[in-house]
Amino acid sequence: MAENSENPPSSSSSSIMVPKPRHPLHQIAETPTHKLLLKQWLKEEELILNRVSFKESQIDSVRREITQLYVFFFLFHSISLLLLFNHASSVSSAAAAAASSASCKRSWIPLLSSLLCSMGIVWAVRYKTDVESHMEKLLEREKEDGKLLAKCVEELKKKGLEFDLLKEVDALRRAKSLRVESKAVKKWSARDFATLFFFTVACLVLGLTRVILCS
Repeated sequence: MAENSENPPSSSSSSIMVPKPRHPLHQIAETPTHKLLLKQWLKEEELILNRVSFKESQIDSVRREITQLYVFFFLFHSISLLLLFNHASSVSSAAAAAASSASCKRSWIPLLSSLLCSMGIVWAVRYKTDVESHMEKLLEREKEDGKLLAKCVEELKKKGLEFDLLKEVDALRRAKSLRVESKAVKKWSARDFATLFFFTVACLVLGLTRVILCS
């Protein structure tokens, strides 16, 4: 009777004794290689965010400089045309013919000055827009690196010890080295249209200057 009173352990009690799998973050904390890799990636992620914010501030500064060049271009030509027009209108009718002939002969001086100033501003605008375009490409590259790194960090936190270091790290390096911009090549860009617009305005100003001085 004593032997029959001892019941064998049931399957439910044995299943309760099975240890639960550890959380992936606990696995990473107990593994030096995974822990070191996670720290390095988190630090690199922070550095990328700092570089992104710094490049964004630089781009904003360059755009402000371009806007200032736009304003200076139009102010310079507007003031020049107003001064020339006021000077031409102040000449008396008796001396109009002689003054018109003399000012027309000397018209190359303001024309050359206006042309040099216009070309200088156009070149400065073109240079600043090239700098802006280059910095935008660098910013886009930094953001793509941040996305790849954030994806790897997320996979590492989710998989724990199942995260294959060699495979995942090699995939990250390959994605960085083989990344090719898939954008279509544009024959004309906004920078080209801006340069053409300023060149056209400069030619119109030269024509108006010539008309005012020789009329």
